[in-house]
Amino acid sequence: MTRPQRRYLRAAGAGAAALLALSACSSSPDSGSSAAGSDASDRLTGEVTVFAAASLEESFTTLGKEFEKQHPGTKVTFSFGGSDSLAASITGGAPADVFAAASPRTMAIVTDAGDASGTPATFVRNQLEIATLPGNPDRISSLEDLTASGLKVVLCDESVPCGTAAQKALDASRLKLTPVSYEQDVKSALTKVELKEADAALVYKTDVKAAGDKVEGVDFPESADAINDYPIALLRDAPNAEAAKAFIGLVKSAEGQKVLTGAGFLAP
Repeated sequence: MTRPQRRYLRAAGAGAAALLALSACSSSPDSGSSAAGSDASDRLTGEVTVFAAASLEESFTTLGKEFEKQHPGTKVTFSFGGSDSLAASITGGAPADVFAAASPRTMAIVTDAGDASGTPATFVRNQLEIATLPGNPDRISSLEDLTASGLKVVLCDESVPCGTAAQKALDASRLKLTPVSYEQDVKSALTKVELKEADAALVYKTDVKAAGDKVEGVDFPESADAINDYPIALLRDAPNAEAAKAFIGLVKSAEGQKVLTGAGFLAP
C-alpha cells in the first residue's frame, strides 16, 4: 500500500469516528426532550368538577385533597346535594366531569339521557341508621319506636335515595310513619336532629358517624333490607376527562376504599 493510500484511509476513519460522535451527541438531547415531552403530556392539570351525593361530602372532600396532592396543578371542585337534584342539573346541561350517586335509580336519570360516558361502577354501599338526640333521651331502640305519639321524626323525601331506602324499610316492617318534615337530602334531615328541631331521623350510618357526639346512632335490623349501592360515572361532556378518569380511579383504588370504609361505607 502506498503512503498516499494510507493517509486517505486514516482520514476516512477519523471522519467516520467524528460523524458517529456528532450523531451520538445530537441524538441524546432529542431523546431526553422526547421523554420530557411525554411526561409533560401525561401530567394532569386543571379543574375537576364532581357532582356527588350529600352523604359523600366528608370522604370525597378528603379524597379531593389527596388527589390535588398527588397531581399538583389540579383542583377538585365539589357540588354535594340530593342525588336526584344533581342528576337533573346534569341532564339540564350543568358542566361537570364526574357524577357519584347514592342509588342506581338516580344514576339511571343521567345514563338514560345519554349523559354518561361508559358504564357506571358501584364503588360503595350504605345502610340506614336512626339518628337520635345525644344520650337517646326518648329511649328509641327500634324502627317501631319512631311511630310513638308525640315523637318528632324527620325523613328524607322519597324522591332522594335515603328517603327511598327509609320507605322500603318501613314497608318491610309494615309500619306507617308520619314525619314532621321531608328533607331534600340526608344532611338536611340530620341537621334537624342536631338543632333539636326533631327527636330522630332516618339517615345513613356514615352521616351519624360524621356527626360525632352531636347525635347518637341506633341500629335496626330492617336496615339490612334497604342498603343502597353507590355508582360513579364519567360524564359524556366532561371538560377535563383525563383528570376525571384519574379521580374515579382514586375513588375505586385501595387507598380510596380505605377512606370510604373508614367513614362507615360498606365495600361494594
